[in-house]
Amino acid sequence: MTRIVIHAGFHKTGTTSVQNTLRLNAKILKPSLRTYLRRDMLALCEAARAASQTPDDLNMGLLRYEAASLAEDWTQEDRPILLASEDLAGHMPGRRGLKSYDRAPAVLKAMTEGFEAVADAPEIILIFTTRAAEPWLASCYAQHLKATRMTMDEDQYIAKFKGSAQLGLIVDMVRQNLTYPVHATALEDCTGALGPLDPVLALTGIGPVQRQSLTPTERANTRPSRAKLDRLLQLNRSDLSPAELKVAKRAA
Repeated sequence: MTRIVIHAGFHKTGTTSVQNTLRLNAKILKPSLRTYLRRDMLALCEAARAASQTPDDLNMGLLRYEAASLAEDWTQEDRPILLASEDLAGHMPGRRGLKSYDRAPAVLKAMTEGFEAVADAPEIILIFTTRAAEPWLASCYAQHLKATRMTMDEDQYIAKFKGSAQLGLIVDMVRQNLTYPVHATALEDCTGALGPLDPVLALTGIGPVQRQSLTPTERANTRPSRAKLDRLLQLNRSDLSPAELKVAKRAA
């Protein structure tokens, strides 16, 4: 029976640090763990995002197909498998018209159905990292300023997307929609050297001694200064072309 651990987000809850640490320690972990990051399962991540935007039969079917295609390579795999990408829960709220992760339960159900179609009685475990509402919303806002042409100020954003910060509610919805174990760990409680990666690896069966031997990475993708955020908002509100805006943001 193949153990498949899915760390499906959420965005802005230490997921980049988790993935960077996995990447840094890939050689050490390889004998005992098969790891997939976004670049290793790009088609599955894109299918999950598409299904979160438009959860119709076509996109859900494509998601099942991509999951099954990925699982085709696991038939002779003895190691546990870890999939780590926030895109597995779909688009970040605020993108593509989405106001929450409320489609994540259906997305993850379709994904696990794809795995079940190929893997031999898989032992699937899901884990989410969560975060307190106020810092999470602030971090999401900063990410939108950097990555999109958002023109709302922070107060406007928080007023519009306050409901999206109910991450614990989404975890409960996933639990209700799946028959597999679903875990959640608050970013604020992940105080060890490996941060939120530690509880993720524990679910794969990697023991504490091996986890302690891993090299941690520094916090990644941290919130910019207030001055930089103000500058990014000013640029987003400007009449620069998309190409000019991209260059200006890099220089900000």
